[in-house]
Amino acid sequence: MKHKEDLDQYKKQYSEEGFWKKLQKHAKRLGLKTVYTILLLYYAFRRKDTPRWAKNIIIGTLGYLLAPIDMIPDLTPFIGYTDDIGLLSLGLVAIASYVNKEVKEEAKAKLSQWFGRYNEDDLKPVDDQL
Repeated sequence: MKHKEDLDQYKKQYSEEGFWKKLQKHAKRLGLKTVYTILLLYYAFRRKDTPRWAKNIIIGTLGYLLAPIDMIPDLTPFIGYTDDIGLLSLGLVAIASYVNKEVKEEAKAKLSQWFGRYNEDDLKPVDDQL
């Protein structure tokens, strides 16, 4: 997203209810690392210390994920999510300084609920972005 208007467009797509519905529905298909990235963004957004500009990036990023129409349709299992994954990574890098230990713990707790036991080493590539 190169323009503020693009970000604003996707901010309108975000809702807490829509976020949880879509994430639960597609968690397994998205995979552990992608869901972890999404949860890091979400829990960083919920922090009181996260500044407004960072929250705007997060809401725009999550709104893009929820948008009914995005650049590449999510119909194909891997290709359709590549634009979502790329944008999530950019969003996470942009707000990385607001992902603290508590944010990571909350995200990992939710991962355990949805994925059961998982290998924490699988999350290392995401944590390395921070």
